Amino acid sequence: MTSVFIDGAVGTTGLEIRERLAGRDDISIALLAEDRRKDPAARREALNDADFVILCLPDDAAREAVALIDNPRTRVIDASSAHRVAAGWTYGFPELPGQAEMVATAMRVANPGCYPTGFLALVAPLVAAKLLPADLPLSVNATSGYSGGGKAMIAQFEAGGTTTAFRAYALGLAHKHIAEMTQHAGLVHAPIFAPAVANAYRGMVVEVPLHLHALPGRPSLAAIEDVLRAAFDRSTLVSVEAGDISAIDIEENAGTDRLTLRVCGNDAVGHARLVATLDNLGKGAGGAAVQNLNIMAGVDPVAGLVF
Repeated sequence: MTSVFIDGAVGTTGLEIRERLAGRDDISIALLAEDRRKDPAARREALNDADFVILCLPDDAAREAVALIDNPRTRVIDASSAHRVAAGWTYGFPELPGQAEMVATAMRVANPGCYPTGFLALVAPLVAAKLLPADLPLSVNATSGYSGGGKAMIAQFEAGGTTTAFRAYALGLAHKHIAEMTQHAGLVHAPIFAPAVANAYRGMVVEVPLHLHALPGRPSLAAIEDVLRAAFDRSTLVSVEAGDISAIDIEENAGTDRLTLRVCGNDAVGHARLVATLDNLGKGAGGAAVQNLNIMAGVDPVAGLVF
């Protein structure tokens, strides 16, 4: 029986993880009672007693939790953005080349962000295959369900505090996910990241537009799709679907741990739209944490996940 302590189990990501682990006979979940959740001594004890710790905390609290672990045995999965580009941490996107093997043996794993999950799935294989030059200026447009904003945003939307259908944000172009996107895609320049939130509880669309005629060799839509298919052909969760459809809904993969990629566009004019859909709480958060836990524990990587 593997013991797992979820620090921050009452937040949106923590609840998603608990739901996926519920009923498993190979996992015992450790939780702190409400009156002990912020007790440093109780947290230190729980953090050091567990085989695995999953951190569902703000960045500073996640760093504090890691500092409380004083044994060489407890392995950590951090769902915050505190350690995604930190030295000594393994990036927990197992579908990227070589990452599953690294996750399997890692002591410290940083869960990818929801937006970077879609971006990296679309871009990293193309950079590795040299269809996209590493120094190519890129932009990424992405929209998430409001659950990605945590309890405060959920309350605002669901209590009638806002009636907007779509809200663009991070207009200063300094979002904390940019460093993660740049580093793990192997890019020289940071992409322009244009995130937004929609009046939908969960779901996400991530899109990277490309000028194919500006790329070396002017690759076709089919060539790009072939690279993505080859990159994820053995994945249970990531699929590459035909891009010749008329519309894509933000809720396409809501409530699941799937990630769907499409290459859309117009070969004649040399324009492409690379599109990823996922659930910001699934493959973008809780589902990814459980997948990494499974790999680290040496069990079926997709045990407990939602298809």
